[in-house]
Amino acid sequence: QLVESGGASVQTGGSLRLSCAAPGLIFNSCAVGWFVRAPGHEREFVAAVRLDASKTYYADSVKGRFTISRDNALNTVYLQMNSLKPEDTATYYCAAKTKGGKGWCSDNWDSWGQGTQVTVSS
Repeated sequence: QLVESGGASVQTGGSLRLSCAAPGLIFNSCAVGWFVRAPGHEREFVAAVRLDASKTYYADSVKGRFTISRDNALNTVYLQMNSLKPEDTATYYCAAKTKGGKGWCSDNWDSWGQGTQVTVSS
C-alpha cells in the first residue's frame, strides 16, 4: 500500500513537496509515477521515474516546474512542485509498477495510494 503525503492549500506561485512511501517501494518497483484527478476530469499523468534506469518523464504541463526524485534509504519518491497554478488543483496519487526478474517491468500501474489533496488559490 502506497501512502502519499504533503498535500496542502497554497497560493499561486507557491511550492509543495509530495511524498510517496511504502516498505520495499524502491526494491520491489521498476517505476513510480504521479497522477492527478481533478473534479469532473479523468485521471492524468503528471510525472514518473524509471527506477531501474534513472529516467524521468513529465507531462508537458508541469515540465520545468515539477521534479520527481527518490530516496532509496527511505523508500520514498517525491514530487517537488514549484510555481504552482490554480489549474494544478487536484488529488494527487502515486502508483508503482512491479519489478520482476531479468529486467522485467510490469506494463500496468499495479499499486496505488489513496491520494493527497493539493489546492492552489489565486
